[in-house]
Formats: sequence, structure tokens, C-alpha cells
Amino acid sequence: MYSVFIVDDEVIVREGIRSKIDWENTQFSFAGEAADGEIALSMIQDIKPDILITDIKMPFMDGLELSRMVKKLQPWVRIIILSGHDEFEYAKKAISIGVEDYILKPFTSENLLSSLNKIAAALDKQKQQFTDISRMKSELESSTALIRDKLLTDIVLGTMNSADAVQKATELHINLIARYYIVLISEIHSEQNDSNSLLSAKSRLSSFVAREQACTGFFISPYRFVCILKSSSQETLEDDAYSLADSIQHEISKNTDFFVTTAIGSIADRTAFIAHSYSDAEFILRLCPFSGKNRIVGMADVQKTEKEKLSLPSNSDPLVERLKFASDGEIDQIISQYINLLGGNTDHFSIIASYLLVDVIMAVSNLVEELGGNIREEMPELLTKGFIDKAVANQETFIKEIRVVLNNVLRYRDSHIQGKYGDVILKAKKFIEENYSNQDICLHSVAEAVHFSPNHFSTIFSQECGITFIEHLTNVRIEQAKKLLKSTSMRSADIAYEVGFNDPHYFSYIFKKTTGITPREYRNV
Repeated sequence: MYSVFIVDDEVIVREGIRSKIDWENTQFSFAGEAADGEIALSMIQDIKPDILITDIKMPFMDGLELSRMVKKLQPWVRIIILSGHDEFEYAKKAISIGVEDYILKPFTSENLLSSLNKIAAALDKQKQQFTDISRMKSELESSTALIRDKLLTDIVLGTMNSADAVQKATELHINLIARYYIVLISEIHSEQNDSNSLLSAKSRLSSFVAREQACTGFFISPYRFVCILKSSSQETLEDDAYSLADSIQHEISKNTDFFVTTAIGSIADRTAFIAHSYSDAEFILRLCPFSGKNRIVGMADVQKTEKEKLSLPSNSDPLVERLKFASDGEIDQIISQYINLLGGNTDHFSIIASYLLVDVIMAVSNLVEELGGNIREEMPELLTKGFIDKAVANQETFIKEIRVVLNNVLRYRDSHIQGKYGDVILKAKKFIEENYSNQDICLHSVAEAVHFSPNHFSTIFSQECGITFIEHLTNVRIEQAKKLLKSTSMRSADIAYEVGFNDPHYFSYIFKKTTGITPREYRNV
């Protein structure tokens, strides 16, 4: 199933595409629509469709500029241009951008569906190419690839001086020269222990990154992929890194059964410091181990700055840092590590377990304090001798009580919007509550309001809240529409405009998609 997003400033065109194609009986799903390129770009960054259909002539940002931006931010998106102009210059520009098809208006739903099917066939063929295991294996194990990966490994580990690194990279046709660098480490994980699936995922990831001119990627170990991203601008490099991490996540998750954890290191201003950025990204991975879901974490997300030394300071507790980002699924991992520390020593179990339990209580206390709370008020039972005596009576009870403590602190953390970004998320949600009726509100405008780049904001919002920005905005608008449907006699078309939709037909479509019934049916329930 391939998702399709539509951009056209003519309501009748958008409605025609949305309603005249029987989406449910095709291999496509309708992902959303927008009336101009500027709003569309923000929505596309959040929705991440497979195919974009866009008019070429629109206000604010035309279809060609939108296509350029989408290809830069989300290179996997296939694009169909709609145009009322049979002009060679338009077609030539569209081809140079990498647009898949160019359809002249007026067109029929059959014309458009034929174009969509051609793109789907190309995507299916691309997927099939990745199933050729023998080809992938020979590519991944070729002598040239091994020499290249060895050189890049030496560079990120800092075991080669920068002059030799640049010279040897040039000999292997690797361009390392840039003003700024940032390293990303992507670890891929799957519940299936299948070597063929791993080869497919690795080949797909390597092939995808190879298409990125500003990026050099390689596998430093079977499950760890490293990207060295280059830029001439320090200001945009971090946002480019989040965009690349997002693309990697999409490429792997969409096409394989693997999950991805991507860590983004600090910015380096010379080749010799690429190793520092790699070390920073490694530090992040130690704090944020695999949790059974996709995750992107940067230096700012672990409350470090590029000036800080990335070894744990003496007053820093690794368990506190881990609990800041741990999911419920990681609790058993943490408990298992503590059980291993007991070493099966049954003779002195209570004494050793007491020390370990106090360690956990101290970490929980420190985290609660960092979130603005007080352990004596939030979890007073942890500070009693009776609790400790009971918890260390035997291993079974010890495991049970630590699990309760960790579950409680994660719930406390989540209720405070997971620590450092609590204020950011609350401010963003407040901004949405106050501006949802504005048809121009979008990912970019909300990101600007909370002083984040769009890519970074999109990442932390979805990871902190469990839904995307667009899904949250839509939910807010639909909830407000429900209230107006029940409490007023306003026409549903007027309600659509009142809650921020610029097309009543699209509002009705989204309302039914969200609630299962039409606005009229909801009012009469």
C-alpha cells in the first residue's frame, strides 16, 4: 500500500482526485491534501507519503519549488506534476528535479490512476531488486568495500591523522573535504534472527545513503551503520542530520521488519574531529539502548553540549540518564543487569541486594528531582527501612519490587512529558490550542514558536507524544468540531472553516475517517 498526498490550489481538483478514485480498491491510500506548497511542505514532512501529486502553479510556493524541497528533505517521495501549461521549459525543469510524471490538465481519474500504477510498479521492482541475496552479498563483501570500510572505520575511531585520511579517501574516490561534519550512528534491530533479512536491510540502507551526495555511509559492525554528513553551513547541519535520520528510519521501517535507533553526534569543524562526533553518538547509544521501537536522539536530547567532555562525570548517574529515555520494554533489561550483579551469591544476597536497591532508589530520587518533584512527597515508601527489608528478602521479591519502583518512576516521568522537553511540548500544545482555527498553522510555524528547527521538533513531538504533529492538530480540530456540532446550529461547512479547515468537503472526509461517521450523523446521535 502506497500513500498519496495531493497539493492543488483549486478545491475542485483536490475534491475530484479524492472522491473519484476508489482508493479502497487500489494499492494506494489517500494521506492528505493542501491548497498551497508552503503548507503542503510542512504536512509532507510530518506525514511522509510515498507519492506526491502537485499542481505546478500555486500561490506562496509553486509545485516545482515544492518538488525541489521534498526531494531534498524526503528523497524517497515519488512526484507527479499537474499542469495546465504544455510548455517544454516546465517539463524540462520537472525532469531535472527528478519528477516521475507530468500530466496536463484537464485529466481523468483513469489518467491519474495509470500514472500512479506506473510509479507503484517501479517501486515494486525496486523492492524486488533488494531480494537478490547473492548480489547483495557480493556487494557487501567485495574487497574494495572492505578497504573503504576499514579506512572510514579508522577515521571515525580517530586512529588515522587527517592528512593521511583525506589522501587515502581521495584515492578511493571518497570526498571528505567540507567545512563542517556530523556523525550519525544507526543501529538496526529485528526480532527475527534471519541472515537474509539482515543482508536485505543492510543493502537497502547502503544503497539509499549512497544516493546522498553530502553523506558517506558504511557498516562498522553487522548491526551498526555510520554516516558522515558534510555541510558548508553549521546552522543547517543539525537539521540536515535529523532529516537524514528520518529518511533512514523511513527506508528501513517501510521496507523491512527492522527497527532503527539513530544517534546524532556533535558538529565537528575539521576532519580530525569527526572521531569526536562519533564518540558523542556512541555515548548517546549507551544511554538510549534499543527499546523495540524506532528512535532518533541528538546531543541536545541528552542534555549535553558540544563543549562538554562525553565521558560520564563523577557526579553523573548512568541509571538516571537511562531512565530519562527508557521505555516500559526496557525495565526487564535493567532488572536483568542488576540480577547479574548479584552473581548468584545466595549467602550474602540480602546485603548485596540492599546496596543495589539503594542505588536504584537514589537514581529514582535524582530523576524525580530533575523533573521538579520531591521523592519524599511522590514516593515516600521508598525511603522506609521496612520497604528495603521486605524487598531484599529473596530474589523473587527483589525483582518484583524493583519492577514496581521503575514502573512508577517511568509513569511519573511520562506524566511530566518525559523530562527536558516537557516545557517545549506544553508550549507547542498551548500554541496549537490557541491557533488551531488558523488555516495557516503548520509544523513550521509551531516549531518556530518553540524555537526549534522543523525536523528536530517533528522528531521530539512524535517520540514524546506517541503521535505526529499533524495527527495531534487534526485531533484538536475534530474535537472542537464535535463541540460545535453538539452545541450550535452552525452548518458543518461553517464549522469546517471555524476549526481551521479550508475545504468543507475535506473536513467531512477527515471527520468520517477519524470518527467513523459523518458530521451530520454525529450531530444526530
